Amino acid sequence: MTRPLWAPWRLEYVGSADEQDGCIFCRALEGSDEDGLVVHRGERAFVLLNKFPYASGHVMVAPTRHLGEFGELEADEAVEIHRLASQGMGALAQVYEPQGYNLGWNLGRIAGAGITDHVHMHLVPRWAGDTNFMPVLADVKVLPEHLHETRLKLAGAWPA
Repeated sequence: MTRPLWAPWRLEYVGSADEQDGCIFCRALEGSDEDGLVVHRGERAFVLLNKFPYASGHVMVAPTRHLGEFGELEADEAVEIHRLASQGMGALAQVYEPQGYNLGWNLGRIAGAGITDHVHMHLVPRWAGDTNFMPVLADVKVLPEHLHETRLKLAGAWPA
């Protein structure tokens, strides 16, 4: 039986994403890795934590180039994004030992994209029973550690 990944706290973010100044991905690249929650920088793509995660360790992989259309990714950008996602699974496995992953692209607002002007892939670690009563009844997401601590752990586990 299919069980939904219920995330009511994201509704506020999705509704206000277009009100933010500039692109969150491009801003993350302009500042320090710590301030931008950047876990890893590649040549043509990078990895950063989601500020409104579905689960601890939820990262996004995006091209360094500001790009709003998936079909306009160059082949080497697409390859690097998927290579970084694979490396991210390794880092997440080392740090958090998830039992599975959700990996994918939300292209367009109707498909659930909170940011539509810079394509990005989501990598969400999953565990048995990782959705519980807190988000459903209290509209609260319990994360066991601060995002900056998560960033440090994943960056430290990233392959050289």
